[in-house]
Amino acid sequence: MPRAFITGITGQDGSYLAEFLLEKGYEVHGIVRRSSSAARARLDRVVRESSLDRQRLMLHYADLDEPSTLRRALLKAQPDEVYHLAGQSHVGLSFEMPETTCSFIALSALRLLEMVRDLPHRPRLFQASSSEIFGRPAAAPQDEQTPIAPVTPYGCAMAFATHLVRTYRITYDLFACCGIMYNHESPRRGENFVTRKICRGAAAIKLGLQDSLLLGNLDARRDWGHARDFVRAMWLALQHSEPQDYVLATGQLHTVRDVAAIAFDSVGLDWQRYVRQDPRLIRPADPQDLLGNAAKAARLLGWSPTLLFEQMIREMTAADLTDLRRQPRAPEKPQRPTDREMPID
Repeated sequence: MPRAFITGITGQDGSYLAEFLLEKGYEVHGIVRRSSSAARARLDRVVRESSLDRQRLMLHYADLDEPSTLRRALLKAQPDEVYHLAGQSHVGLSFEMPETTCSFIALSALRLLEMVRDLPHRPRLFQASSSEIFGRPAAAPQDEQTPIAPVTPYGCAMAFATHLVRTYRITYDLFACCGIMYNHESPRRGENFVTRKICRGAAAIKLGLQDSLLLGNLDARRDWGHARDFVRAMWLALQHSEPQDYVLATGQLHTVRDVAAIAFDSVGLDWQRYVRQDPRLIRPADPQDLLGNAAKAARLLGWSPTLLFEQMIREMTAADLTDLRRQPRAPEKPQRPTDREMPID
């Protein structure tokens, strides 16, 4: 039975990946912090609602800021594959917490690479990177040869981690891959990301729980895919005969305005009646036209997205509508001026 080790298993991608690997017969190990009980809702739901063998899912208390706990978890699991998905994943927040962001993303990748290098049985490693490493690229679409030139603290931290993986792959002959992932969403996306914020806002307005939705730049464009497609690509990357880096994207751009139009339409509302723009929610620096070319992943891995953008947004809105109907609650307070949210990964 193959064994996988996942950091960030309680997150959107981690919970989908755990589910995917369990379905493939893996023994899955993941790390959780002792203080992360509230963040485990996604994973708890997978375990509760799944017919999979729960005995093959094992969680270890560990923290990326405490190397000894992470090392013990790795030694106990002795994995064949490691998926490093944990990290401060909100681009807007990285402007407010640049040191924490860089430490959590960049240094955790370094620590994990060092630990993997020292294991008696070296596992294959997947590092979750981001399109934010490209910053404001001069050309679109971007591929694996596009220059790395980030414009956000989050992008800088991810660029460091990406370069580290490449360095360790060459220097120490590690089977280490980077997935340069463009935006990917799902009903399990955090509520502080713009796609989920819009979908949940549309559902709340439909149910009379709030009367408007504040957004920043409605014309901001991103390449949005579904998280379920992206975790499949993570696994495929580690099954290939050689370690490579891959751009993972849909190759299609959509605006925040498009998200709002589809989300509100799915609940029978006109988004223009309820959405308000707030300039305080616009980032100080924002990448432009991040559009990915996943031709390499298609050629070497046989991977391509299967879930369409509109289908994804409607799925997310329907899930929030169901959730709010089941557990009605007061709407959250409007964002603080520092919450410069935009969809990222």
